[in-house]
Amino acid sequence: MTSSPKRASLAGPAMPPGVPAAFEACPPAIRARLLTVRRLIFETAAATEGVGPLTETLRWGQPAYLTAATGSGSTIRLGWPRAAPERCAVYFHCGTTLVATFRALFSNELAFEGNRAILLGASDPLPESPLAACLAIALTYHLGR
Repeated sequence: MTSSPKRASLAGPAMPPGVPAAFEACPPAIRARLLTVRRLIFETAAATEGVGPLTETLRWGQPAYLTAATGSGSTIRLGWPRAAPERCAVYFHCGTTLVATFRALFSNELAFEGNRAILLGASDPLPESPLAACLAIALTYHLGR
């Protein structure tokens, strides 16, 4: 049984208008990986104190996750870097110290793009534990400041 990306599924809650098309624009393997990361973002937010509900929207045509209700974190975006078609990216605001922090903590488990993204191979095993830790740090970025 397959489910439409608009419906709540293993990938998380129902998507707002426009967001499903951003996922559909990606090749199937990239889309599947991004939907898994989307699910992990929502699970991590629900399990992390102080985050509150997430707002899912589009930023620069990419799915984005904001802590608009609490202001606890920095925006997380999901995308497919055309320069690395076999990978997908979890983007963070480049003006933060987030990726530097992630690199210091998880340089052996995760791959990075400059100061703005974690890169994930579409067919590699998902490094779920370190990725969830990074997502929790991003979702609470403003709480510790």
